[in-house]
Parts: sequence; C-alpha cells; structure tokens
Amino acid sequence: MSSSSKVDQNTVRRRGVGTRAIDRSKAFPGYTLFAPITGSGQVYLVDLDGNVVHRWSLPYPPGAYGYLLPNGNLFYNGKTTENLENVPWWFKGGVVLEADPAGKILWEYRHPYHHHDGRRLANGNTIVLTLETIPDHLARRVQGGLPGTEWRGGSILADAVHEVTPAGETVWTWHASEHLDPDVDHITANDRREEWTHGNAVGELADGSIILGFRNLSTVVIVSRPAGKVIWKLGPERLSHQHHPHEIANGNILVFDNGTSRRDIALNFSRVIEVDRRTKNVVWEYVDAPPQNFFSPYISGAQRLPNGNTLITEGNYGRLFEVTLEREVVWEYVNPYFGPQQVTSDRSPALVGEQNAVFRAFRYAREEIPWLGR
Repeated sequence: MSSSSKVDQNTVRRRGVGTRAIDRSKAFPGYTLFAPITGSGQVYLVDLDGNVVHRWSLPYPPGAYGYLLPNGNLFYNGKTTENLENVPWWFKGGVVLEADPAGKILWEYRHPYHHHDGRRLANGNTIVLTLETIPDHLARRVQGGLPGTEWRGGSILADAVHEVTPAGETVWTWHASEHLDPDVDHITANDRREEWTHGNAVGELADGSIILGFRNLSTVVIVSRPAGKVIWKLGPERLSHQHHPHEIANGNILVFDNGTSRRDIALNFSRVIEVDRRTKNVVWEYVDAPPQNFFSPYISGAQRLPNGNTLITEGNYGRLFEVTLEREVVWEYVNPYFGPQQVTSDRSPALVGEQNAVFRAFRYAREEIPWLGR
C-alpha cells in the first residue's frame, strides 16, 4: 500500500500500544522502567495504567537499558558514536553512567569496547562487559558458526569483563578466552564467526561471584572472584540464545531463553525458566499456549517480583507483561515509542521501518523510588 493509506503500516503498533490488559487484584503494584532502544536517550517510568510518571533524557541512546540503584539513581548503559569503525555493526555500548532523577550525570565511565551490559557491584565498583580479539592460535580452534564470517583478517572476537572503581581504575579483569574451551564451547550453527562468545549479560550473585550469558554459545557461566574459575555452567542442552541470566531471592537462576535455534525442536518460541542452581533442573517455566505466540529472537529479560509474579520483556516487540506463578497473564503493556536506529555505521544492515524494541524492563515498588512525587 502507499504511504497515504489510512491503515498504520507498522504491524506491532497496529495491534495496539500502552497498557493492554490489567488485573489489579493480582498484578504487583508499582512502576515499570524501560528505555526504548531506538530512542535518543529517553528512559520512562510508567504506572500500571501506562501513564508516564517520570522521564529521563540522557545524552546517549541506550546501548541496552537502565535500572534503578538502591539510592534511587539511574544506572544506564549508553551507546556512543565513537569507535564504530572498529566494532561489529550490532555494537551496543561505549559508556556506563549514573544519573540522578533530574538526569544530571553524577558518574561516567567510557570504554571503547564496552557493549550490552554493565552493573554496579555491592562494593561500589562497576563491572562492564567488553570485546577483545582472541589470539590467532585460539581462533583457529574455535568451532561452529557460518564459515568465512570471521572478523577482520580472519580474527575472532570474544568477551572480557572489567571491574572498575569509581575513579575509573581497573582492579579485576576476566577473559573468556582463558576460561572457555574451543573443543567444547562451539558457536551455534547460524551465527557469524566474527565472535566466539557474544556476551549479553553480566551480573553479581549474592556470594560475590559473577554470572555471564554468552548468546553465541547458548551458555551461562558463573565465575568465582577473584580467581576467575568457571564454577557453574549451563549450556545448549538446556538453552538457546538466552538473555538476562541472574540470581533470584531463593538462589535459583532466572533466564529468558529466546529459543532461536533449539537443538531438540524446530519450532521457534521463547520461554522464561527458573533453574535450580544445584541440580540444574528447570523448576518453573513460562511458555505461551500455543508456544509460538511468545517469541523474541533477540534481547529480552525477566524479573521475579516480590509477590512471586514474573515481569517479562518480550524485547523485539516492546511487549512487557506480568505473569503469576500459575502462568496467568495479569498485566500487559506495549512500548508506544517507535523509531529508527539512532546510531549506525557504514556496515550496519539496512533496517527498514520503525521499531519499539526494549532490551530489559524492571518493576519497582513505590518505596524503592524515594524521590517519586517530590
């Protein structure tokens, strides 16, 4: 149809945006925070009815997302225009920062190869996920992926994690290439070989160890600190291109399992799983009925709420929804903010059309936002 059509040509927006469903008797009361990936730096806090109760306007588009610190400030992963010629086209990052409710930047750290994730640690330091080139002798041993799609000169990239102080001093570094095994940790068949690991999540557990998610390996690992030894691992026998693995209050691991390329089933569908850390068994799972009604091939996340419900981010479609332990949907909101990619390089593929993607979203109780309503 021509652009003069009276029908909205954006499929997701045509289906409806904002709060689409709510059961106030079962939804966890509070406020949901999200940053539209295609925005220029806006972060929104909305109530259950979808009303914007607060908004940040930051100087960088979201490299991925933001979340609230215990002090009520915003921690934000941003995307800069620097160094785009030296990173893959999908590159999301360059800067992490802390901003007050008014948007004033109180702390900022830049790294030319930061991507996807950064988190504030319990000791006040910050951990950031970065890219690096692995040694040639190791790159030759990496298996899987699409032949001939290596990075420049046949090299391969992998992840490194840096812990930095408030002053920006690096006090701990972990290299995936030193702790993963190319004979075991294979790139999934439909991914490019320019990256071995493609980390998309880093976080801290209650015991101080670090959890990492590697999309290209369909693998989650837990790393001891400071030794750096991999002490726990869940791989493609259970996962498929997962995002946002993290520890919940009972010590289990909650994961958004995207399901782009499962080993045991051809159907593409997403699910959220809670994994017993000791047995590695799935003890809770959310799958839609039929399964393909819930699917995000990239990004996405999940948060276990204090009342036992789970807030799910179906990232590619900007759909945020809440389910009970009995898997009943009790709230649904679709990001109404659409736009084109804000930062691209000459090597970025042509992404036609506006999108409303959200990397992760978080729900906060009123008491977790001390400045709200001032």
